Amino acid sequence: MNMPSHVLSYIRGLERFPAYVYDLPGLRSHAEALRGALISPQAACGPEVYYAAKANPDAPVLRALAPFVDGVEVSSGGELVHVREVLPDARLAFGGPGKTDEELRLALDLGVHRLHVESPRELRRLASLDRPTEILLRANLPVSTSGAALSMSGPFGMDEDALETCAKLLAEHPQLHLRGIHAHLASGLDAPAMLDLASRILGWAVPWLRDVCGITDAEVNLGGGMGVDYTAPDRLFDWKAYAAGLAPLAPPGVRLRIEPGRAVTAYHGWYVTDVLDVKTTHGHTYVVLRGGTHHLRTPVTKGHDQPFVPLPSAGAQKPTQRATLVGQLCTPKDVFARDVPVPPLRPGDVVAFAMAGAYAWNISHHDFLMHPKPEFHYLDR
Repeated sequence: MNMPSHVLSYIRGLERFPAYVYDLPGLRSHAEALRGALISPQAACGPEVYYAAKANPDAPVLRALAPFVDGVEVSSGGELVHVREVLPDARLAFGGPGKTDEELRLALDLGVHRLHVESPRELRRLASLDRPTEILLRANLPVSTSGAALSMSGPFGMDEDALETCAKLLAEHPQLHLRGIHAHLASGLDAPAMLDLASRILGWAVPWLRDVCGITDAEVNLGGGMGVDYTAPDRLFDWKAYAAGLAPLAPPGVRLRIEPGRAVTAYHGWYVTDVLDVKTTHGHTYVVLRGGTHHLRTPVTKGHDQPFVPLPSAGAQKPTQRATLVGQLCTPKDVFARDVPVPPLRPGDVVAFAMAGAYAWNISHHDFLMHPKPEFHYLDR
């Protein structure tokens, strides 16, 4: 795993741990390459890209991404207010299955570009506000996808019966302008699987919008879910292949939109901490680190070993033993990586966990045991 030299130099100068270190030049470079890859030879332009703020809503991250995305997707009133304050002119899409009346009003007050409607009841509540609103209906299609890390079924979106109800309601409320369909059905997929899913979504959505709602210039939001492989940090989602395969799937006049999050920011954040203790219990070696999964919940939620770079004080050394890297919490689930090869580590040595730029600090249970919170550093050379 390669750590950029400017990140390594900065980490070596840190005096307080734990700390999050974000590589903003690397993030911008990645976002620019991603955007360029989405322009396929088969199309004059690629799909619109809305960054899913839930992956990492930090203000410096949002500002770094702004030049390379068409908008930002938010999923709560809190995210909505935060992103609007950081990026006053950004186009926003507002989704989520449990919007309150206050959030619906807030969305209209703050001028969201698209509101993703999740149920007939939500549509009725929106209609009662009697204000012009541009909407997408979120569809929950009966589509199974093998290899998905997460299936977005259950409470998300609507089946065809509920969608039909919404179509009838829309005919009674001309202030609500239906623009198309939102369908985020799975996460953790590679490019071929994402293309297969897009083909099935479009194969249903375009005829349904045309035949049921009379919309021929539709928008179809395919959601996010581009795979991120924590076992191979250098293996990126194939954006170029995705764009090339996506272009011929969309009929003329249909605008496509995607909402990547993890695949945009994961690679450019590091959770850096130091060793407090090393001990062997019943033949197993444990490296006890300051902090824990209350700061970086990712390996617990996804059930993987978080990739890391050990920075022992003795300099670069080859792994000579196997150990489990744990935090300070009073739970056996506080594990960053289990039974992995490590060099000889001693108290005071530093370990930098990679791929901590998405769904890391912002999904963690920060106040469990009331340990000190990490510091945050945003590198921008």
